[in-house]
Amino acid sequence: MRFDVLRSSILSLAVGLAALGPSGARAEAVTVFAAASLTNAMAEIETGFEAATGHDLAVSLAGSSALARQIQQGAPADVFLSANPGWMDALEADGLIAQGTRRDLLRNSLVLIAHDAAAIPVEIGPDMDLAAMLDDNRLAMALVEAVPAGIYGKSALESLGQWEAVGPRVAQADNVRAALALVAVGEAPYGIVYATDAVAEERVTVIGTFPADSHPPILYPVAGIAGREGAGQSALLAYLHGAEARAAFARQGFAVIAN
Repeated sequence: MRFDVLRSSILSLAVGLAALGPSGARAEAVTVFAAASLTNAMAEIETGFEAATGHDLAVSLAGSSALARQIQQGAPADVFLSANPGWMDALEADGLIAQGTRRDLLRNSLVLIAHDAAAIPVEIGPDMDLAAMLDDNRLAMALVEAVPAGIYGKSALESLGQWEAVGPRVAQADNVRAALALVAVGEAPYGIVYATDAVAEERVTVIGTFPADSHPPILYPVAGIAGREGAGQSALLAYLHGAEARAAFARQGFAVIAN
């Protein structure tokens, strides 16, 4: 009888330990809402975070505008990683950001891509005739009034005096990865995406980089969601600011902002 009791106690202890991560904290399910332009980096971070902490990470990827609206409607996100400060501002104004958790994490740049691998590089500026390059075709962009990559792209084209001629020829996609796909498969000969998106797709060619002063700085803020505080949220925020995540972002072409 004593042996059975001892065996039962050992089994209970083993089950309890299995529920703990490497840090000794009880494992939790954590959900991060992240901009679609972070797809490749977040795949790497998901694996690393789970191995390092024992928590289970669910990554939801979409345009920052769509994700922010879902959070406003009560979607169970623990952490939000946006490709635009404006959508983070909107959540903060609604009282949906956990106090003291918001930080700017990454920077990106904006590029013009082509489907044709032999496309000639262009100098992006006021003298560029993008409308002539398009001919009767379309320019792929993310939604220009809602998705950060589209907002930045429209701003850049306006500042360079290109938007009036090019605007009517824009094929708008739900997010920047969808715009990238239109160029990758040849549905559009040119597109405007983040530099990091172009790195992730071998079927497109970068033919020019937009001047940094042609659009607002491309910043990626991260924050915890109010009401979702806990060990999982804290662990993920700490991991995103740590060396392993920073290396993963850098491998995808992001400029990591110093803590």
